[in-house]
Amino acid sequence: MKHTNFLRPLAVMLGLALGAPAQAGTYDITVDKIRIDTGTFKKKGIGYNGSQTPTILNFQEGEDVVIRVKNNLRESTSIHWHGLILPFQQDGVPGISFNGIKPGETFTYRFPIEQAGTYWFHSHSGFQEPDGAYGAIVIAPKGGETVHADRDYVVQLTDKHPHSGSRIFRNLKSSADYYNRAQRTAQDLIEDAGAIGLKAALENRKMWGAMRMMPTDIEDVQGFTPLINGASTHQNWTGIFKPGEKVRLRLINSSATTYFDVRLPGLKMTVVQADGNDVKPVAVDELRIAVAETYDVIVQPREAKAYSIIGGKRRPDGNGARHLGPGRGYGRPILQNAAQTFAHHGGYGRHDVWHGSCGYGHGRFGYVGHGSFRPRHERHGHVRDGSFRTRYGRHGYGRHGYVRWYSSGSVRGCNWCRILCTG
Repeated sequence: MKHTNFLRPLAVMLGLALGAPAQAGTYDITVDKIRIDTGTFKKKGIGYNGSQTPTILNFQEGEDVVIRVKNNLRESTSIHWHGLILPFQQDGVPGISFNGIKPGETFTYRFPIEQAGTYWFHSHSGFQEPDGAYGAIVIAPKGGETVHADRDYVVQLTDKHPHSGSRIFRNLKSSADYYNRAQRTAQDLIEDAGAIGLKAALENRKMWGAMRMMPTDIEDVQGFTPLINGASTHQNWTGIFKPGEKVRLRLINSSATTYFDVRLPGLKMTVVQADGNDVKPVAVDELRIAVAETYDVIVQPREAKAYSIIGGKRRPDGNGARHLGPGRGYGRPILQNAAQTFAHHGGYGRHDVWHGSCGYGHGRFGYVGHGSFRPRHERHGHVRDGSFRTRYGRHGYGRHGYVRWYSSGSVRGCNWCRILCTG
């Protein structure tokens, strides 16, 4: 990506002296076919500027940007500037705000930057976004950041599947449970009958059969590998810091379907911005970031050691880790897979349980708080929390129906981590 800004200091001086229009920055983006390597599998995908590492656009509040986008694909493309205030003609939705960018063509976006904060951009054409067409936007405020940080990192996470977006869509159209890797069997029925009785087990099967789904169908698609800044856990993105420095992490969820619960064991996170807007700072141990959301957090590591950035995803099929640390080569966090979770049949719907927006999840709209209900999963154990009591069977269901459980261990179903290192 080329960024022509060598005349910017002169333009700023002239602008102050003569009252001229705001400075202008020119940016170049190419849309390319790329080879994506997750460390687990390789696949064809789409990326900006020929890379699976997300492009970061650094703007200044008040400037007028010119962004030239060249389409090197054999199909039409587009770019949507997620969260930015701009003229509708520049919004990048093909068929609505413009005609799209045809193969071989270059489209020039022009709009003023009227805000500050952390945002992102992505294709709005077909399945190009989940196939890799996304990037980050960092807009510096005119008067500087409200909360000072010594270091600043974009932490852009996503979920990558071995299949292309179009193939996933086609498979789901043919069978809604095509990607369900935990199909229930006759052996499960026998074990359930032994745990709760044959009648109750059959009634349970009848209920799920009437809904034409199964309790293991928490999500539509399983098999994703989590990435952060285009790298998997094995590829291990690392951010550097010195003990005592304040580090701003700009969290962006660019995933197709995954919600993440983010934490840094041993460090408090102070949330200072949400979706590009400054907020009253609040210290948290963990936060949930939904698809397309952004949060800026400040951490202040005091020791010269590696700190894991862990994202506990709402799916049972993978881990991930990255880190902050004193330098490269400080090792990697120890991870463990989350066990199989089950949907609740109390009327919230499978996606509500998966996303934690309604039901026994913890989150912004959850019924159960993160600190108030964190049951341990046991084979035939009991969990008590005030008046709420649920008996768990082998697969985690009791007399209140199938419920989501959360391990209270040190790593709770993490799907990605990164590490901060000192240096």
